[in-house]
Amino acid sequence: MLKRARMIADLQFGRGCGRALFGEDTTFMLSNTGRLRHLYRDGERTATVRARDGLLTLSSLGAELLYDFLPSPKQRVVVQNDVAPYVARGGTAFAKHVVSVDPDIRAGEEVLVVDEDGRLIATGRAVLSPEEMMELRRGPAVIVRSGQEEE
Repeated sequence: MLKRARMIADLQFGRGCGRALFGEDTTFMLSNTGRLRHLYRDGERTATVRARDGLLTLSSLGAELLYDFLPSPKQRVVVQNDVAPYVARGGTAFAKHVVSVDPDIRAGEEVLVVDEDGRLIATGRAVLSPEEMMELRRGPAVIVRSGQEEE
């Protein structure tokens, strides 16, 4: 199961991300149908495999691990500093607040939201393409799943 989780992460985020997210100490929980569902590191959830498409959603811990591994601007959406506290508490990142974005991101992908200083503030699902995030002045750009200041 660990090998499968690493392969999913490498496919979704890039080569090497599987090992960065899921070390040898990773434990997992299966769904009722016997499929890989939740992954844990030291008892804390790192990621969940979505039943819909088999891709990963990241917890705050998973976002931190990916953030530490990937060089900027990979998988990142940068928002204005003045809205960063709102997003860090789990609020939606709107297109009008996006300063820059990794051009390789696709709508529907799991992304890292950072402030203008490069600090990780949240993780979530991109709703728009990079071009749309930069051009549109209305609507959500990233639906935040987990803010770094929640809890």
